[in-house]
Amino acid sequence: MWRPPQKIKWKPKPGTWPSREQADASRLFSPLQRGPLALATRTWVPAMVPWRATEDGFVTQDNIDWYARFAAGRPGAVVLEATGIRDVPSGPLLRIGHDRFVPGLRRVVDAVREASGGETKLFIQLIDFLAIRRRPEPAKYFGRHLVVTERHRDALGLADAPEAAVRAALLALPDERLPEVLDASELEALRMGARERVTDVELPHVRELPRVLPDLFADAARRAREAGFDGVELHYAHAYTMASFLSARNTRDDGYGGSRENRARLPLEVLERVRSTVGNDYVVGCRYLSEDCIDGGSTVDDAIHFGVAFAKAGMDFLSLSRGGKFDDAKQPAIGASAYPYTGPSGYECMPAHVSDERGPFGRNFEPSARIRRAIRAAGLTTPVVVTGGVHGFEQAEALLASERADVVGFARASLADPDWFMKVRTGHGDAVAMCIYANYCEALDERHEEVTCQLWDRTALDEPGVRKTKDGKRRLTPPAWVAPD
Repeated sequence: MWRPPQKIKWKPKPGTWPSREQADASRLFSPLQRGPLALATRTWVPAMVPWRATEDGFVTQDNIDWYARFAAGRPGAVVLEATGIRDVPSGPLLRIGHDRFVPGLRRVVDAVREASGGETKLFIQLIDFLAIRRRPEPAKYFGRHLVVTERHRDALGLADAPEAAVRAALLALPDERLPEVLDASELEALRMGARERVTDVELPHVRELPRVLPDLFADAARRAREAGFDGVELHYAHAYTMASFLSARNTRDDGYGGSRENRARLPLEVLERVRSTVGNDYVVGCRYLSEDCIDGGSTVDDAIHFGVAFAKAGMDFLSLSRGGKFDDAKQPAIGASAYPYTGPSGYECMPAHVSDERGPFGRNFEPSARIRRAIRAAGLTTPVVVTGGVHGFEQAEALLASERADVVGFARASLADPDWFMKVRTGHGDAVAMCIYANYCEALDERHEEVTCQLWDRTALDEPGVRKTKDGKRRLTPPAWVAPD
């Protein structure tokens, strides 16, 4: 993962923990009611992919245990991981693109209800993504995958040579000469792995995305309601399809790119179709970016425009993230795929304890505050969920008190200690296992291994009934916390 060149080492500073009485009187542990969104507290566990589904996208017992463990800490809401809306193979990611996935998802809902005593609301994040391929071996790429054209022959001076000779010459070409022969997409396919973009309108299935996606999202939302989820979170963030439509890099000329209004057109059409399918009494929100954090990408001003438009259109909440794009990702190893959290934009999404002068805590606070202020200035009360390095009670309470947020998201902090909420709420904040922001979890995610936390995954491995990772070296959920008398 990319690191700022300053390499300043930071440590979490959670501040003073509240007594039970102070927590009871706090904003953080107060309820929120806006339209169909009703939370017992203003605490939120954002979507995190733990890599526990089957290869064909079904729920496993490990998925159920994972979400039940978060629910046992009784946050106001948990958002189930990014779940694919298409009925296509996508590896060990949860899917909701067919009715056959509903029974397994219903089991997760039931487990969260039971573990939280019905207190924690459960939403599911719905995602679409375009194809991205592994970085190929040069010999395979030039020998098999590259479509040889007259352009390649002319650049090499091999106009009449057999194709095999052209491929051999390409393979032998020094790396610095490749840009003279390959176009940008071919060079990217060789060096990074081929990737589809929403601007690849020459591809029929990409050109048809505005026609296809509203129904796919709506059908997925219907299944989510049938499975018992309290609502859906439309994934409009990071490196994926809907975020790419919103990005300033979207130059489609079919009415779905270019201006801010055109870039927001498909996300708003998706919302409209979803809403007409699930009704006004069902929670529909979205996760989107306060900034793309890439050259030529969307800025906070773009995000303000989108936030006001989404609020006016009836989103029930807006959850704000930042960065996490493919565009500046580190070159993957041969045989691996690009990972959108390895470049500077990925760092903005998941900053680590090695940072710059700004540090890893709260980099999203001010952009989010600007978006929320604009929404309020437009006369709208849509709740805004703010995330990004929140780990202490005082930090979260200050966000709410200063009206920079309505709900506070704890991602890595809750992964480090799912009981964060229960401990702080009952006056046991000093017992919280504090995330050190080393991004051990992020490294596991990059390798598509079961995500755990180094603070607990080697603890009490001989505990009766503990479920372990495939290699048997790590536990999959932290030990239960027993409150002192």
